[in-house]
Amino acid sequence: MPRAELQVVGARELGPSVAAQPTATVVHLGADDQTSPRVRVVDAALVCLARQGLAKTTVDDIARQAGVSRATLYRTFPGGKDAVLAAVSETEVARFFSALGVAMGEAKDLEDVLVAGMVEATRYLSSHEALLNLLAREPGVVLPHLAFARMDRVLRVASDFCAPFFARWLEPDQAARAAEWAARIVMSYLACPSERFDLSRPEGARALVDQYVLPGIQAQRIRGGASTARFRTTRSTTTKKTTTTTRRNGATTT
Repeated sequence: MPRAELQVVGARELGPSVAAQPTATVVHLGADDQTSPRVRVVDAALVCLARQGLAKTTVDDIARQAGVSRATLYRTFPGGKDAVLAAVSETEVARFFSALGVAMGEAKDLEDVLVAGMVEATRYLSSHEALLNLLAREPGVVLPHLAFARMDRVLRVASDFCAPFFARWLEPDQAARAAEWAARIVMSYLACPSERFDLSRPEGARALVDQYVLPGIQAQRIRGGASTARFRTTRSTTTKKTTTTTRRNGATTT
């Protein structure tokens, strides 16, 4: 596929760095300095993508929307349209995870972090005008990145970012599973919205979390605890058998 197509890039590097300290205040990333030609061009490209799609957007369109000359755009992005679109992708991924980190970092318990993450992700993605326009007019630009192995990568990036927030209340392996499960739920409900569980509203997300997600996580925690108990029991039994056998053989050590 052309390099100009939007790609989910840079999130793997972004995720752990932002999520490493979930209780800290997370500063929103890259997007607000309108005096920066780079930011102005990126935001202008988003406007153009939302208005007319990828195929019809030209470098001149982006420069005009940004209020900069064509020469300035090329000085800022020597690669032209492809470079601008790569910057758009990276910036939007950063903005998304920054917003998600702020929401999840303010959570006080496991239920709150699940609700906050689901609501923020759903609101952000379901109101992203450029993304929605591309999905409606040029689905071939976006959908290949949400299928098969590429979808696995998207889920892995999302779960890697969210897992440290869940690890405040769960063991690391449980946090990783819960994070991936939450990411899958959000993607599923974005693709097929539900009237019963509107994940863009806290009450809708909380109902889903209380009814299905938390019981599933609790069952996982119980199974994990049972597995540890079985391991400890087996180890203890094995140790006793070894000690008994050693003593019968007249050894003085265990």
